[in-house]
Amino acid sequence: MKTLSSQKLNQLKELGTRIMDQHAARIIVPPLGNSSGYWFGGGNLILDQDGEILISGRFRNEGDARTGTGAGERGLECAIFRGPEPSSSFEKVFSLRKDQLSFDHEVVSIEGVSLLPSLRSSNEYDLYVSTEKNIPYPKQLIHFQKPGTGVWSIDHVSLSGSFSEPNAGSITTVASTQNPGTLHIKDPLAFRLDSKTTHIIYCNHPFSWSSSNSGLLTQSSPEENFSIVSENILPRGNSWDVACSRITERFPIPKIGAFSELPDLSLYFYDGAECLRPLEQNQKAAKRPRGYSCEEIGGLAWGWDSEFPIMKKLSVDFPLFISPHGTGCSRYVSALSLSDGSIFATWQQSQSDQSQPLVGNHLPKSEVNRILAP
Repeated sequence: MKTLSSQKLNQLKELGTRIMDQHAARIIVPPLGNSSGYWFGGGNLILDQDGEILISGRFRNEGDARTGTGAGERGLECAIFRGPEPSSSFEKVFSLRKDQLSFDHEVVSIEGVSLLPSLRSSNEYDLYVSTEKNIPYPKQLIHFQKPGTGVWSIDHVSLSGSFSEPNAGSITTVASTQNPGTLHIKDPLAFRLDSKTTHIIYCNHPFSWSSSNSGLLTQSSPEENFSIVSENILPRGNSWDVACSRITERFPIPKIGAFSELPDLSLYFYDGAECLRPLEQNQKAAKRPRGYSCEEIGGLAWGWDSEFPIMKKLSVDFPLFISPHGTGCSRYVSALSLSDGSIFATWQQSQSDQSQPLVGNHLPKSEVNRILAP
């Protein structure tokens, strides 16, 4: 992989940290409760045909994935919000509950979603939703399955431009497996590098839930099925992201300033964690948010589009994105370049009450130009 100069790498890092300005962020979509376990996010940003901003995500209520639904409702609804500009209020225009997604098996919980304009019609959308279904583990692993839990997979939902409720026949599974090492497939990030091919970067977990990794699915045309290209395109690191490496956004770098003559390249925002469960910290050592399951912190990688999915991390020894509130959790980033040259980003950010609303930040064109200047 051909590298960039240290100056340009620093510019990419500065752009990422300014996009994710933790102190300038405002709450866009509040969760349904103001305590630990309540959040909204885990989706993405796109523009509709009229240039308005669509925000997808899911509402999650208190619950414990280790004990199933008996400890709370957990992920109960995916939703889409619309607004004319980053500073506006966003109105809910669509939602799907767990029972509406239970087309072949009961849905126990909903996690990450991703929305894209459809290639089949100019007035339709592809919604990719990850759900935990009431499905048994493979026979040789059945004694590892906790009561009330299931297996995660990713479904595709065809949506009309009016966001009317889809019928059950429009919901199909695009990614599932019985492989113990990648048993749980969830948190899709759907995007296109060209006009025909759809890529989905997804998170996978082993049956033991001991790590989180980023895999890649590719669909060469709408008539084809998705196929697995890789189960690990961004290996976990050796320090702050040793337990988790979950990509949540691909952001194409604007062709301006020092990057105007370079081949196309992209930033990749990802969630990381040092452990899957919180660790006790030594009272005499430096204390820091370490990230853990459902409370991850954030990092950054980059790659040439022509070499995708090859990418290189910019946050090797330490994370780049930590909330100044609560547990420090800062995750599920999505970023969107707007027609005026500015950038709008959203993410889940821990608050002092340990809830995680969807927050947003709008980086003006003047700052984008300054950061990427020659």
